[in-house]
Amino acid sequence: MTSSTSTHNTERHSAPHHSGKATVSLPSDTQILITRHFDAPRALLWRAWTTPELVKKWWAGQRGQVTSAEIDLRVGGSYRYVLVANEGFEVGFHGEFSEIVDGEKIVKTEIFEGAPDGVAVNTDTFADAGGGTQLSVLVDCPDQQTRDMIVASGMEDGMQESYDALETVAGGLAAS
Repeated sequence: MTSSTSTHNTERHSAPHHSGKATVSLPSDTQILITRHFDAPRALLWRAWTTPELVKKWWAGQRGQVTSAEIDLRVGGSYRYVLVANEGFEVGFHGEFSEIVDGEKIVKTEIFEGAPDGVAVNTDTFADAGGGTQLSVLVDCPDQQTRDMIVASGMEDGMQESYDALETVAGGLAAS
């Protein structure tokens, strides 16, 4: 087991350098706070976060392929992401934007399609930090059971992969 983990890590780290690892905390019984420093300018991270063809390149991490990314980035607009996981099943998320401060903040609902009722509200905040960008995602869940289900789902590992890919995509924009 250790050798396969080492091989996996070696393969991951042969990719471009990643500036950090996201931290996940639970500020309340119904919240999840995710923070990560990215070695990319805020404008480029924002662009990679909000442009459908770029979201397709990073959102699934190593867990599958994004088959659809639709974003109508305006208050009252909606988004929907669909990925087909490596195991063959489809996962979809959608929601509506309630607040947008260009380049700085997005507040949106998030619904995991096929899950029991429960709408989370995500506040995504982008801030200049240390020559790069600090991204904070505050997930407000409808109740503690939903929060605990999200945390137990393995979302953290998938998110780490996605955020590494996001940093690579944003960094590639700087080079182009």
